[in-house]
Amino acid sequence: MQLTKESKKELFKKHGGSETNTGNSEGQIAMFTKRIEHLTEHLKLNKKDHATTTSLVDMVGKRKQLLNYLKNTDITRYRAIIAELGLRK
Repeated sequence: MQLTKESKKELFKKHGGSETNTGNSEGQIAMFTKRIEHLTEHLKLNKKDHATTTSLVDMVGKRKQLLNYLKNTDITRYRAIIAELGLRK
């Protein structure tokens, strides 16, 4: 399941405030979370897919960087996105 244009617009509209505001940290974190969930399900079925494993680790690292940036700049937005997406921190 690849993220379609419509699903990305909906995701950014819900988390980023506007569907054209794709640079917003919350929207990017939500997009990475959706992709990470999809790749995790894929790897449950395909355990030997090492290229996908590498991509998953890279995405988790990028999401962590964005979360750290958001935590350092605005802690209330950080706490809101953690609670909304159900991430552990």
